[in-house]
Amino acid sequence: MSAGTPPNTWLRFQPSDGRASLRLFCFPYAGGSATAFHGWKRGLPEWVEVCPVHLPGRGPRASESPYTELLPLAEAAADALAPHLDKPYALFGHSMGATIAFEVARRLRRSGAAAPAHLFASACRAPQLNEFRARTFDMPHGELIRALRRLNGTPQAVLESDEMMQFFAPLIRADLQLIQTYVCRPEPPLGCPVTAFGGLQDPEETPERLAAWREQTAAAFEMVMYEGGHFFIHARSSLLLESIGRCLARAGVAEQRML
Repeated sequence: MSAGTPPNTWLRFQPSDGRASLRLFCFPYAGGSATAFHGWKRGLPEWVEVCPVHLPGRGPRASESPYTELLPLAEAAADALAPHLDKPYALFGHSMGATIAFEVARRLRRSGAAAPAHLFASACRAPQLNEFRARTFDMPHGELIRALRRLNGTPQAVLESDEMMQFFAPLIRADLQLIQTYVCRPEPPLGCPVTAFGGLQDPEETPERLAAWREQTAAAFEMVMYEGGHFFIHARSSLLLESIGRCLARAGVAEQRML
């Protein structure tokens, strides 16, 4: 765990030039980093400020130990985001990142912070279904590699290199432990709209599991499916960003930049 980490290590975005009226905080998938959102600014309206969240154990925080429990991570991330909620904001997460974003939203609500304009949950089953996940984080090394191959998200060059897998395996196992041991505590539904994105060929996160996000919002819910597997976030990024932009525009955030 990384208790005591200064909040500014979580966010390294540059202040916008004044055109942005909303911040989109983005949480990566297991084993991933903020680089997953490289280039997103070009695919979103100019009034959206993309703010990747840097989790411990990767990127500029590679020297820090990754979390192995989701709730403490979400609490620390929410505390780090809190000073940057001076304008409307939305939360996006892919796979593991979606559950983190959900718990960040709940932590911020408990602290009395403004609610997000939208929560985007990508390639992730509804949190109340998490207890039914298979456990892979403590698999023997060879079985873990086979499990990662099935998801088709880890580069082949990494999977085929013993040296690289020895380097990345501890982070991947920590992230998998974090999500596979998470239990969703009962709380009222969120007050913001929720959109669930999924891949039609994803063997893990089926439309039924995605649709269950409807239970976690008292506002509007939408589910959007794309061609592709668990990591459609890369192959269908342009379509995904168009959907995000449309959802945020419907929320009326775009007009606020004119005030």
